[in-house]
Amino acid sequence: MREGLGYDTPWLIARAAGKVVGILPLVHVKTPLFGNNLISTGFSVGGGVIANDSDTADALAKAAIAMGEERGVDCLELRGETALFDGWPTKSETYAGFRAPIAKTSEDRLKAVPRKKRADVRKGIKADFIIDTEAPVAVFHDLYARNLHALGTPILPLKWYAALKSAFGDACEISTVGTAEHGPVVALMTFWYRGCVYPYYVGALVEARKLHAFDHVYWDLMERAGEAGIETFDFGRSKHGTGSFDYKKFWGFEPTPLAYQYHLIGATEMPDVNPNNPKYARFVKTWQKLPFGVTKRVGPFLARQLG
Repeated sequence: MREGLGYDTPWLIARAAGKVVGILPLVHVKTPLFGNNLISTGFSVGGGVIANDSDTADALAKAAIAMGEERGVDCLELRGETALFDGWPTKSETYAGFRAPIAKTSEDRLKAVPRKKRADVRKGIKADFIIDTEAPVAVFHDLYARNLHALGTPILPLKWYAALKSAFGDACEISTVGTAEHGPVVALMTFWYRGCVYPYYVGALVEARKLHAFDHVYWDLMERAGEAGIETFDFGRSKHGTGSFDYKKFWGFEPTPLAYQYHLIGATEMPDVNPNNPKYARFVKTWQKLPFGVTKRVGPFLARQLG
């Protein structure tokens, strides 16, 4: 986080009898445009308190609140899967997570995909795609930037994704699907951790959907994960009412609400920095109309403030 985006990461650790019994990773995201917040964890899907018991969790939360007050932040945000603290303002209707087991055989994995999407997957299987599981970060970044430009969202700087690859090493994979004619048309950054595979960031050209390469990048990952004995496919989070939310359901994944909790310090209401907020609708439309080259240069300055 420091290397890629320049933010302070004041993690809290609870110990008892010399042993770690709880941890709360935090990122202090202080920006001129979108506020000053302590987030667990910033620029990621999950976070929050990990503790052996409720007393330890409460102690970590109180320490984080005290830190937030000392730093004069607007709020403390905990991005957990469940709501741990009574009385805290909570959002559980914005995001959902998508996770499912990976079947042990290729035949069963294909059967697990609903019929309509299965037809698309079969078309990708039959296509003559070129797969690269060691693609450069720059190739991924360019395709991802184009994808986000179409969605009206700025992209984080290249050095952020390079820092992730450097920090996670072989546990972070950049794969591409392409053709001899078009070259790479889809790029996916994936994390492998403790029996679970996490396709985290994906970027694609418009041609990718027509070629069924967008579907194939996920199918290829499922196949390789299943063959490697990986048990769980975590499709990540999506906002309700978005195309990505529906897309994951088309694959047969069921949404699980994510509970993000807030302790307001300087703020009077929960932050709502997301493209679905009508407040940012004009910005999204304007961003989509800007030349791609401009958004790729200016985007990192804006994206690093979103948290």
